Amino acid sequence: MLNEDRAHGPLLTNPDPEVARQFFRSKPKQLIDKVMSVPEAISRFVHDGDYLASGGFGADRIATALLHEIVRQRKQNLGFAGHTATHDFQILAAGNNTGRGQLLKKVDAAYIVGLEARGLSPHARRVVESGQVELCEWTNYALAIRFQAASMGVSFLPTRSVAGTDTFRYGAGRKIICPFTGAEYVAIPALWPDVAIIHVHEADCFGNARIRGTSVADFTLPRAAKHVILSCERLISNDEIRRDPTSTDIPFFCVDAVCEVPFGSYPGNMPYEYYSDEDHLKQWLAVEEDAAAHLAFLDKYIFGVKDFAEYLELCGGHARLAELRQQELEPHL
Repeated sequence: MLNEDRAHGPLLTNPDPEVARQFFRSKPKQLIDKVMSVPEAISRFVHDGDYLASGGFGADRIATALLHEIVRQRKQNLGFAGHTATHDFQILAAGNNTGRGQLLKKVDAAYIVGLEARGLSPHARRVVESGQVELCEWTNYALAIRFQAASMGVSFLPTRSVAGTDTFRYGAGRKIICPFTGAEYVAIPALWPDVAIIHVHEADCFGNARIRGTSVADFTLPRAAKHVILSCERLISNDEIRRDPTSTDIPFFCVDAVCEVPFGSYPGNMPYEYYSDEDHLKQWLAVEEDAAAHLAFLDKYIFGVKDFAEYLELCGGHARLAELRQQELEPHL
């Protein structure tokens, strides 16, 4: 562990709240129908050079359908917040070093490359080790604090975290002194993503959304992002939202697009809906060992399909999805 007073990592985004306020001041907040297709949502709200944040945590409740479309539309030079990014980072890394340009250009990294107990993504590792992606290191907590600061409209929040560690050294925090106690803290800068993609259980046509189970940073992320694209397991009526307003985790005025995508987190786990497809995730990891096999896999499962429904059919269709739903709903002994 190194105990240095200054960080050496690059600050990849502007933490100035006044700049962010200029955008949010002009963002439309009408109660309008925002339902659209996945291709339309990605085309309208994700642009080359944007900074992207992915909701969920690990392989739980990731917006797989939206991630596939970002790769399929060959978006370029994106920034990315790697907040426990497992299969979502693996998907985005498929846009690098595969003969289709450079999707990822800069990454605020807390947890990337690894798919937790499943192992490391060979291709994501190659992308990071190649040096083509600029990295700044954080902890998961620190990245969550960055969204929290942005949602509050302040340029930073103080923490006791990371000081005296290599994570601090390769990050972009700053040591400060508390004016009240003289104690030392680390100032964690705010992060306003250009666009956040989040998969939820239910949403109405206006963008009011419900999340069941652990939300992690997905309460503050949509309140920090300039644009928010939601994919949902199912659309519900606004009357249903109003019958239980305290269950609304994401309010409509944060949201720009709503896409109904049943099983939209597959092969990830969707709490209370379906279990992760561990066989398919193992297949991803295995094919990445060989560059040619990886390209053939991407051509079959991402570039060679017209939409996410066709991808699901290739992965076993209704029968496989029913198995995964049963696994999630069964009591685990």
